[in-house]
Amino acid sequence: MGGDDGTSRLNIVLEGRPDSDQEELDALTLLLRERLLELDVDRVELASGRTVPEGAKPGAAIAVGALAVTLAPLALRGVLSLLETWLQNRPVRRASITLGDAQLDVEAVSSAEQRRLIDAFLAAHERPPSVAAGLDAQDAPAEGA
Repeated sequence: MGGDDGTSRLNIVLEGRPDSDQEELDALTLLLRERLLELDVDRVELASGRTVPEGAKPGAAIAVGALAVTLAPLALRGVLSLLETWLQNRPVRRASITLGDAQLDVEAVSSAEQRRLIDAFLAAHERPPSVAAGLDAQDAPAEGA
């Protein structure tokens, strides 16, 4: 799940509504990428979905609607919050988020159940600041030592 530098790779796959087309989903994916880059994340890349068949154009390797986000665990809440809000007014039906073995589907509708699922996902993948502060305090040398 995480890299040696403490970062994680979060995969996001957008699923369009039945009336949306590939071109529209491409544009929305690029728009979401721009918004994610405004957050405190390391990288946001278009995710390759498959190998390129011989003779295919280089762009054919890009999976429409797929992004790979490299981020520190503390940035996860901001990414999920942005995604939840961003979906509200876009012709995207769902965003599937994968972090390690865990998957979360965020729908374009707001509900108490969706909020509960997002909170549970965050609780399982965020390192609480109090725990991090406690570890940092234990690692620091004692005064006068």
